[in-house]
Amino acid sequence: MTTTLDFRNHHSSAPESALTLLGQAETGLGAAEAEQDPAQRYAQSYLAALRAAAALLAMRGRPHRARSRPMSVWTLMSSVAPELREWAAFFASCSATRASVQAGITRAVSTRSADDLVRQTGQFVELVARAIRGTAP
Repeated sequence: MTTTLDFRNHHSSAPESALTLLGQAETGLGAAEAEQDPAQRYAQSYLAALRAAAALLAMRGRPHRARSRPMSVWTLMSSVAPELREWAAFFASCSATRASVQAGITRAVSTRSADDLVRQTGQFVELVARAIRGTAP
């Protein structure tokens, strides 16, 4: 997936909450990369992606809604950062598998699927980091 973002933001202008969440995403990605169990690697990678998305939401803000109802971070991200809709759809498609892993059902996660998710999460976290820190690719 390729995405173009506006990189005019500067590190100092990023809210502390966005930087904290981004740091947690980067740490979580590192833990996922080191994890040996594919199911746990998948779950940790997904959590890192969630934290990166939350960091982006903290940076850009939530869309205004007349009525407040629960929405997934991926739905919110599509609204706040339409240029990342493809990423949001990808990670939303991983949600059921992550929920299964959390419930102890791990047969749907192969070594390859875990490795693929870690790789995709790494790309996504890097993209969000550039957007938050304001650095060009």
